[in-house]
Amino acid sequence: MPKWFRSLFSKPKQSTSELSPELINRIKKIEGIVGFSIDDPSLFLKALRHRSTLSQEQYETYDSYERLEFLGDAVLDLIAAEILFNKYPEKDEGFLTKVRAKLVRGETLSGFSRALGIEDLMELGERNGGGISKSILADAFESIIAAIYITQGYEHAYEFVDRVIRENLVLKDLIDTVDNYKSALLEYAQAKKMSIPYYEMIAEYGPGHNRTFEVKVLIDKRELGTGKGKSKKKAEQKAAKEALKMLKKE
Repeated sequence: MPKWFRSLFSKPKQSTSELSPELINRIKKIEGIVGFSIDDPSLFLKALRHRSTLSQEQYETYDSYERLEFLGDAVLDLIAAEILFNKYPEKDEGFLTKVRAKLVRGETLSGFSRALGIEDLMELGERNGGGISKSILADAFESIIAAIYITQGYEHAYEFVDRVIRENLVLKDLIDTVDNYKSALLEYAQAKKMSIPYYEMIAEYGPGHNRTFEVKVLIDKRELGTGKGKSKKKAEQKAAKEALKMLKKE
């Protein structure tokens, strides 16, 4: 990795004597997660620093994980594509694209973060308030990948992601998971020569900033499922899921 590239993300190194025992302990835990000794602690600590900390005087506006997450997202996409490309040599581009989307989605990545113990190492400011969401944990995982890529190169980043996937995920189960019930219902209806599913709003209620939507789905004018959600899309997905269950029982 070129020195000029690393310099864009890192700060001058601190000696261990300048670090507090608590910080040293955090770094050791991060080393346990990534699997090697860290030469540049500042980069990995930044990878776990939420933007809510930036109001504190010791941090600059670019000192959260956001820049690293931007890079890590791109690196992860390439690693995931390479892993799937090698693992499924006879599968077409459509299959690989769908599985990669499931592999790099927020829910999967946040699960990795929890399994690795990243949740306990996050640095959050008082303004965060709402705790550590799935999206924050997913971003942190991508940021760690970026920090590994910058300091150790692509090969180490690949080995890290590959190890995390092998230890925490069964790819076959991921492949079989249905996460877009509307698409699955449409495919089912077309295969059975049925009409296209039609979604109709039943009701919406609650204050403007916290609306709840209730939707029903019909096929051939027959109501097959209903769903509620904080958005129309979520309500439709739940309705489609219920409709699929009903149709497959028949």
